[in-house]
Amino acid sequence: MGRVNHYTVFETANGFCGIAWTGEGITRFQLPTRTADAAERLMLRRLPEAETAAPTPQVADAIDAAKRYFAGEAVDFSGIRLDLGDQEAFFKKIYDALRQVGWGHTTTYGALAKQLGAGPEAARDVGQAMAKNPVPLIIPCHRVLAAGGKVGGFSAPGGATSKVRMLELEGVRVEQAQPARPAQKAQQSFGF
Repeated sequence: MGRVNHYTVFETANGFCGIAWTGEGITRFQLPTRTADAAERLMLRRLPEAETAAPTPQVADAIDAAKRYFAGEAVDFSGIRLDLGDQEAFFKKIYDALRQVGWGHTTTYGALAKQLGAGPEAARDVGQAMAKNPVPLIIPCHRVLAAGGKVGGFSAPGGATSKVRMLELEGVRVEQAQPARPAQKAQQSFGF
């Protein structure tokens, strides 16, 4: 791949985030971790060839939007230009549809599949797309719930607890099953 990824780590009200980009757009977003080192380590795990750089104006705007989001401001990320590279075409359609689900709103895996004209079996594909989402928050996978309004999975640091906290930040209350164990500190989950 001839694309060069650049990245930077920045602090929000809820911890340290990372963001990576190419000349085409943002390629990765790291949700808050407790330390800058943890955010950088997670970024480089996915993009080992990435080079640290000063943000471009577009990336600086995305960073500002993320800071405002984690400070509790309603932010619309749908206009941020992304570089999703070689993601599957169906995943890109899912991501485009999900980017239209705004602050304080949710959808379900099944509803997204139906919106794209696919049958209920495609809800699994939606779930796989969410698990592979390279830019959580910008593509708001935290707004996708399981059937019946249940939280469902969340592969970001902190798991479902982080998903619930992000939704609560947006004023959305969801039922969360009691986890078998407390949030894993090893994942460097962010705490509001």
